[in-house]
Amino acid sequence: MAIFKCKACGAPLEIKPGVTVVECDHCEVSNTLPKLENDKKANLIDRANHFRRSNEFDKASALYEEILNEDPTDAEIYWSLVLCRYGVEYVEDPASHKRMPTVNRAQFTAIYDDDNYKQALQYADEEQKVVYEKEARAINEIQKPILTISKSEEPFDVFICYKQSDENGERTRDSVIANDLYYQLTQEGFKVFYAAITLEDKLGTAYEPYIFAALNSAKVMVVVATKPEYVNAVWVKNEWSRYLSLIKTGAKKTLIPAYRDMDPYDLPEEFSHLQAQDMTKLGFMQDLTRGIKKILEADKPKEAAPKTVFMSSSTESAPQNEALLKRAFMFLEDGDWKNANAYCEKVLDTDPENAYAYLGKLIADLSVINEDELCLQAIDFTQDPLLLKALRFADNNLKERLTKIAGNCKKNYIYNTAIRYMNVGSIPQLPNSSEVEEEGNKQIAQYEQAIQIFEQIKGFKDSNAQIEIC
Repeated sequence: MAIFKCKACGAPLEIKPGVTVVECDHCEVSNTLPKLENDKKANLIDRANHFRRSNEFDKASALYEEILNEDPTDAEIYWSLVLCRYGVEYVEDPASHKRMPTVNRAQFTAIYDDDNYKQALQYADEEQKVVYEKEARAINEIQKPILTISKSEEPFDVFICYKQSDENGERTRDSVIANDLYYQLTQEGFKVFYAAITLEDKLGTAYEPYIFAALNSAKVMVVVATKPEYVNAVWVKNEWSRYLSLIKTGAKKTLIPAYRDMDPYDLPEEFSHLQAQDMTKLGFMQDLTRGIKKILEADKPKEAAPKTVFMSSSTESAPQNEALLKRAFMFLEDGDWKNANAYCEKVLDTDPENAYAYLGKLIADLSVINEDELCLQAIDFTQDPLLLKALRFADNNLKERLTKIAGNCKKNYIYNTAIRYMNVGSIPQLPNSSEVEEEGNKQIAQYEQAIQIFEQIKGFKDSNAQIEIC
């Protein structure tokens, strides 16, 4: 007889063979059960459920996906992914003392249209299906007012993500820094979402509608970090992971990690491709505001913007290829990199010297949506074969743009890499002979590598100079 924990309160459930739905004796919530074929799967499910009950939805989702790789026919695992996507938490009602679902990750997509929900219904037995449909209706009703409220909220420019309180309930240093950022960015004319002030008149109401609206409208998120445990705290991660998910689905947004008094290597792995900013560096605030202005200005519609003309080296195929390239770049805007790449390949089949087709393939390969997003990367793709071919066949205007983009991205990459090697503002001196023995060859090698990296950016006025983003 297997022991399984309630999805709502975590109390142990007694499971009998052949049963797929059981009511918790503690909280009276109906639990649909997974297929517990072996101990390995049971342990994975127990661990995933633990993360989900702790509101660590991303960790839970990863484990559920792992389980589905082994058995793609388990209805309960698909339903668990639904709970993670909508951030469903079962909270005790103070009046009835029953556990009621709440939504912490609202979505524009109705739960009835969610693919995992459809899969759950497909593989569920009749008893499970009744429970899934009942809970789906409850979640859908919870979402309605959230979406209604969020639509009435004014859009934000910047969302400040930070941890407000420490384990003792005291304000964190991150909250003090976030407060300063709020006032400085507001003085610059930005509309800023800062929970401590933005939500102060919302006491006694659910915060999710306002957070949901701000996450979807803000073009920039600044994540404040002074300790690894703060930036990885459940509700802090809930905000920045949702924002990254929006970016991955094609939203034109930028996340900026801003750290101090900690090793940048301790920032979340999900930030590794982003250009983190050291708040202790001279001119940090000016660099941040200038960067935000550029991002917001790039997103504004340009007056009388010239129509992009996709030049073709083949006169006969020019009209057809121009249409194919338009489709390809529309796919890029939607984040559909597979189809974008396929349409660029169609162009190259008839016009192998089309620079825009190579550019489209490069943008798709780097998983960005256009040239503006390409400008914001902190990677070195100067020797990428797709870039080299685009430059080879480009006209002077396109060649100049691509050269500038690639050069600035390489500078960003070099600078970011150097900062990650050492959290100091200047090139360090090698240790003296007595310290060499203590530090060991490993640390010396790290110092030397950092110095070599800084040597590559000698063209700047000093090693502290912030590299401009094109």
